[in-house]
Amino acid sequence: MPARREQLNRDRVLAAAVALADAEGADAVSMRGLAQRLGVVPMALYKHVANKDELLDGMIDAVVLEIEAPVDGLDWRSAVRRRILSARTVLLRHPWARRAMESKTTPTPIVLAYMDSTIGIFLSGGLSVDLTHHVMHALGSRVFGFTQELYDTTPATEIPPEVARFMAMQFPNIVAVATSRPHDPGSVVGPGCDDQFEFEFSIDLFLDGVERLHHKGWHS
Repeated sequence: MPARREQLNRDRVLAAAVALADAEGADAVSMRGLAQRLGVVPMALYKHVANKDELLDGMIDAVVLEIEAPVDGLDWRSAVRRRILSARTVLLRHPWARRAMESKTTPTPIVLAYMDSTIGIFLSGGLSVDLTHHVMHALGSRVFGFTQELYDTTPATEIPPEVARFMAMQFPNIVAVATSRPHDPGSVVGPGCDDQFEFEFSIDLFLDGVERLHHKGWHS
């Protein structure tokens, strides 16, 4: 008796799309390619996702749902830090998701639910609605575990010596800071910067400031 084919449903479609994007990037995800991966005809997918935009929304939702839910019993600062670092872990598993999120102008209900529950951590910790409003603006994409760097950078080992000499002469302060630590060529925040350290540093610095404002009873 032949093995029974697994029934196609929305969750299976999205899981296959996420796996394809993880392996080959979001640009590799097409309805035709996804159908081939699932062993179905392309029209079968349209029963579960209306179009490519809806598919991408669903893929983002699937990634966001991997982020750890708020943990009971933690103070607001520890809870926010833990959740944001969980989001970063998830985004590192799915490197295509950052660009996909940045391309969207309207959040899905699942993305809104994530933001709502994160805001709830601040409010239940005693922060005012006013302060929390500004905190969420300042957090920006960090709430999803990533930051947008201004420029792509070239690893120092790839910079020609004459360019390095010119930089040292014209921009000595940049060079002093950039060469102050051993460098990791895989960094996205600068040649050799420890991405995880820099991200956690920025979150801790940010939360320190929020905590000070909260204790001062700050309002806009």
